[in-house]
Amino acid sequence: MGKQEMSILHRDDPEKEPLVGHVKVTRDDWLNVARDVLVSDGVAEVKVLALGQRLDVSRSSFYWYFKSRKHLLEALLDDWEARSTRSIVTQCGLPARTITEAVGNFFKCFLNPDLFDRGLDFAVREWARRDGAVRQRIDQADRERLDAVTEMFMRHGFTHYESDVRARILYYMQLGYHALDVREPMQARCDRLAGYLKGFTGQEATEAEIAVITAYAAEQEGRQ
Repeated sequence: MGKQEMSILHRDDPEKEPLVGHVKVTRDDWLNVARDVLVSDGVAEVKVLALGQRLDVSRSSFYWYFKSRKHLLEALLDDWEARSTRSIVTQCGLPARTITEAVGNFFKCFLNPDLFDRGLDFAVREWARRDGAVRQRIDQADRERLDAVTEMFMRHGFTHYESDVRARILYYMQLGYHALDVREPMQARCDRLAGYLKGFTGQEATEAEIAVITAYAAEQEGRQ
């Protein structure tokens, strides 16, 4: 993806940080454009001067919100955890009558970019190849995610050993699916849904459960 030349002002919550007086951008603006650069160009290109040029503001605006570039990078990691790990943990903890319904909740993370930003997740993983502290955060995040998926299986009667194995198969498959940048029509994925659920859980999903996930996938595809 090439570098963007336009200012990027997409606040997550415009009401939270309204522009007042002579303020042209907010903390969210700096964080959002930094995230975009991290995903498209890598952490080495997340530079205060370059971000300011994209936002069409001086560096003094940056230091109103962040102590340093290091502070911004820490905020990016916090943002990544909130957008990825917490969403997976939350989805895995949702009430579900069956394990197949529960796995459907897990799948929703990877269908909805608001729940899991795969570009951001892999940008952080690439960053971790060159930064030991970030590697530690990646490892911790993977442990938390796997624990959540394991506990999801255990709540539905699987032994700890089987839950641990099935959680790893499910989680590593899902990350690998995105790492390989598999491109196929959503309908093709949904056509395999019953088989996927049977393979991951050993149980047959109901037609109603499959219909719920299929409808959710179609809804998310329509948003993109």
